[in-house]
Amino acid sequence: MNSTKSRENLRALVESALLVAVGFVLSYITPIKLGNGGSVTALSMLPLLMIGLRHGLKWGFCGGLVYACLQMLQQFWPPPSGTLVAYISVVLLDYVLAFSLLGLAGLFKGRRYGIVFAVPVCLFIRFLCHFLSGIVIWGTYAPAGTPVWLYSFLYNGSYMGPELAFTMIAGAILCKSAPVLFQRRAVS
Repeated sequence: MNSTKSRENLRALVESALLVAVGFVLSYITPIKLGNGGSVTALSMLPLLMIGLRHGLKWGFCGGLVYACLQMLQQFWPPPSGTLVAYISVVLLDYVLAFSLLGLAGLFKGRRYGIVFAVPVCLFIRFLCHFLSGIVIWGTYAPAGTPVWLYSFLYNGSYMGPELAFTMIAGAILCKSAPVLFQRRAVS
C-alpha cells in the first residue's frame, strides 16, 4: 500500500472516530426524551452524516455501526416479550440498521449541497427502521383500540420529525457557512 493511501485511510479513521465521539456526546443532550425510548438530541446525527459525506459509504456505514454499539451501551431497551428473536430484532432494527444506514450519506459525497439531500434520506430511513420495530416488537405498548402501525408512526414520528427538522436546518446553515466541513481534503 502506498504511503498516500495509508495517510488517507488514517485521516479517515481519525476523523470518523472524532465525529462518532462528537455525535455520541451530543446524544446525551436531550431536550425531548420519550418514556419508552427515543429522544430529540442536540444534532447528534449531523456528525454521523458528515462521515459518509466526507469519506463515502464504507466509512459512513462503519461509523454508524460503531455509534450503534455505543448507543446500546448507553441505554439498551429490552423488548417486552423477552424472547431471543425479539432481542435480535431490537438490536438489528433499533440500533444496527437504524444507525449504520446513516452511512448512506456517502451516496451524496462530493455534491455541493450533499447534506441537504443526505439528512432527509438518511433520517427517513432511520425512522423506517424504528417504525418497523414499533410494529413488530413494541406494539404491545399501543393503547387499546389504536392500530399498532398508527401508534408506531406517531410515537417514532414525535421524536424523529423534530430530529430531522433540526438536523436539516443546522446542516443547511453549516453547508452555507462552512462548506469545507462536508468535503474531504486531499492528504499532502
